[in-house]
Amino acid sequence: MKWRGRRQSSNVDDRRASGGGVGKGLGLAGILVVAAITLMSGGDFMDVIMNVASNAPAQVQEYKPTQEEEDLAEFVKVVFADTEDVWTDLFEQYGKTYEYPRLVIFRDSVQSGCGFASAQTGPFYCPADKSVYIDLSFYNELKNRFGASGDFAMAYVVAHEVGHHVQNLLGILDQVKAQQAKLDKVRANELNVRLELQADYLAGVWANRVDGMGYLDHGDIDEAMNAASAIGDDTIQKQAQGYVVPDSFTHGTSEQRSRWLYKGYKTGDLSEWDSFSANSL
Repeated sequence: MKWRGRRQSSNVDDRRASGGGVGKGLGLAGILVVAAITLMSGGDFMDVIMNVASNAPAQVQEYKPTQEEEDLAEFVKVVFADTEDVWTDLFEQYGKTYEYPRLVIFRDSVQSGCGFASAQTGPFYCPADKSVYIDLSFYNELKNRFGASGDFAMAYVVAHEVGHHVQNLLGILDQVKAQQAKLDKVRANELNVRLELQADYLAGVWANRVDGMGYLDHGDIDEAMNAASAIGDDTIQKQAQGYVVPDSFTHGTSEQRSRWLYKGYKTGDLSEWDSFSANSL
């Protein structure tokens, strides 16, 4: 993907420097408590200083990202900016206003509007705060664990999560959640698969528009298709346990995910996006 030197989204909250669950200091209240206890115990001012120092947290080494990580952060911000441009234009075509989501880049763990999450959760969208969360280490996980290399594999993942934001703005997430509350686990999972496949379709629509702008390189769509296939429920379950349990699928099979992504890419609009009415996925 041609991304260097292009506009980066400003709707970004970079929390990498606070990653890893670093504790905070005593604070003023804590210092006063330590001081009071020390003086009441017969200590002097020097004892107060020593006790406060002993209760202070260990010095935390400043986080310094590598150049590779900084390049990846810049790339993700450019991709996010492209989603802003594409969906603003598409919403206008349908007489609606697109509300920008926020991109939160974190390291190791993060507190979101949907609760605490670790990097093991993978990239996710939180409808409560309308934000996309991503730990940049997922790029290497895509490549090393799932065999999905290339920058556009990561771009697809970001676009998929933004697809959930589009669903949120259109009220689809709330509708699905309300329906799932009335269903058993298997039926609720089936509904979630349709939700995820629609997000894959929306990622494909975005890819079509970016391709039309001349930003894609040869092979980019193949990278996205490979990534969609690599994170299909059946593929992941086979890797983890050696067999598949279709009733437990929540995102769709490898074939379904790559096909819905490609369908969105080929149409470039919302004409075939209704995964909920489709007889066959």
